[in-house]
Amino acid sequence: MALRKEHVPAEAIEKERAIATARAAESGKPANIVEKMIEGGVAKFLAEVTLLAQPFVKGDGKQTVEQFAKSQGATIHDYVLFVVGEGIEKKKDDFAREVAAMTKPKPPLARRGEGVTPVNTPRRPR
Repeated sequence: MALRKEHVPAEAIEKERAIATARAAESGKPANIVEKMIEGGVAKFLAEVTLLAQPFVKGDGKQTVEQFAKSQGATIHDYVLFVVGEGIEKKKDDFAREVAAMTKPKPPLARRGEGVTPVNTPRRPR
């Protein structure tokens, strides 16, 4: 969704804050705990939707993408998000019709000498 938490739209953060507030209110905990639960929920959301705050895949899960990039002497200024299958038209199959076609009885094979003469084979007289 965004490179850094500063780039996440304010509407998305407020929506997530409202969701976290509703969850925390249901818990019945004291107000100071509820506030920490809300902030924790928003922080978790931001870690999931920002590239630099996500855990680095090949690491132990404790190192973020930003920390890994810094350790390699690199900085990330922009990125492109590719969604698997996006832009690919899915072929629509009718599964029931496909199964029906496979279960249709096949026409019987011709018996030897009945109507089918192999090519380049002389017929024997009877």
